[in-house]
Amino acid sequence: MTDMRLGLAALCFFSALLNYDCTPPTCYSRALSLSKEIMTLLDKIHTFRLTKVCAEGLPVIHIDVHNACITNKLRDFLYVVLNHPDPNCREKPRMVLLKQKIQNLYNIITRVCYRDLVFFTDDCEAIDTGRSSPNLAEDRLQVLQEDR
Repeated sequence: MTDMRLGLAALCFFSALLNYDCTPPTCYSRALSLSKEIMTLLDKIHTFRLTKVCAEGLPVIHIDVHNACITNKLRDFLYVVLNHPDPNCREKPRMVLLKQKIQNLYNIITRVCYRDLVFFTDDCEAIDTGRSSPNLAEDRLQVLQEDR
C-alpha cells in the first residue's frame, strides 16, 4: 500500500513538473502565434496544387502584429477571401480555414486585445512587400540634432 502511495505521489509530482511551464496565452502571444499560422497556411495555399488557382486571386500580405496598418490590411484581405471570384475556392477546406483564422486574428486585434497590443511602426508598404522601409523622419531628426 505504501509503494502505491509513493508511486502515485511521484506521478503527481512529475505531472506537475511537466505542466509547470504551461501558462495561458496572452493576447499578444495568441496574436503572434495566429499570425504565424496564417502565414504558414498561406504558403501551403500558394504551393498546394488544388489551391494554387485560388491563391492567384489573393493579394500579397505579410502579417506583422506590430504594424499599425495590420487592422486595415486584414480587413481588406478578409473581404477578398470572403468574396473570392471563384465560388469553388470559397468552399475549399484550406480557404475556409484561412478565412476563420483571419477573422479570429482580426477580432483579437480589434476587440479582444484592443489597446493591449503595441504598434512599433505604421509602415503599410511593409505589409504589402514584406520589407520595412526606414523611417526617414527619424533620420532627418538625427541630422538636425547633429547640426546643432
